Amino acid sequence: MPTERNVGGTDRIVRAVLAAVCTVLAVSALRAGRRSLGTVAALAAVGLGFNTVTCFCGLNKALGIDTTGDGE
Repeated sequence: MPTERNVGGTDRIVRAVLAAVCTVLAVSALRAGRRSLGTVAALAAVGLGFNTVTCFCGLNKALGIDTTGDGE
């Protein structure tokens, strides 16, 4: 079942960068023994990565936001 696209352009790039930052934060926090922060950062990285790859965001859909026309 294909999902509709509602993430594109600059929004997608920002999400990809934030996913990378959250991944680094998660690894650093987990290495330092800060499991709660590491887990939250890892979950954020997975969510943002999902948004980047699939070009779909459930929150955008709920709020009626569509950025597919931005920057393309």
